[in-house]
Amino acid sequence: MAQWLEHSVQIEVEAPIELVWGLWSDLEQMPRWMKWIDSVKISPENPDISLWKLSTNGLEFKWKSRMLKVVKQQIIQWESVDGLPNQGAIRFYDRHGSSIVKMTISYAIPGLIGKIMDNLFLGRVVESTIQADLERFKEYALNVKSHS
Repeated sequence: MAQWLEHSVQIEVEAPIELVWGLWSDLEQMPRWMKWIDSVKISPENPDISLWKLSTNGLEFKWKSRMLKVVKQQIIQWESVDGLPNQGAIRFYDRHGSSIVKMTISYAIPGLIGKIMDNLFLGRVVESTIQADLERFKEYALNVKSHS
């Protein structure tokens, strides 16, 4: 049995929700602020399917994701349909002039190994990585805002 591990982080971005949503909803832009994500390609046959490639420390993972739910300026929710088992959501909260972005990611790793790894270091590594990704996103969004 695989063990599912979940992590949530959030950040406030001093930019309007329209701008923040516009950047996230273009999935192919994500490698600009997500450190481990090498590429995201939207399937030409089906815009709900995207192909992801992640690399870190010489390891490479690929998977295919399907959009489960997209509500403009509120949520983008996905699950993997093959490859690395993962699912998650990015939620957006309008704070009238600024925006809260909350990212929740779950992924599966085999049973006991997963539990041990998560307790030791993996959980902290993943959380600090996605927190840093959100910090990078904030800088990116503020840069876009200042040039628009």
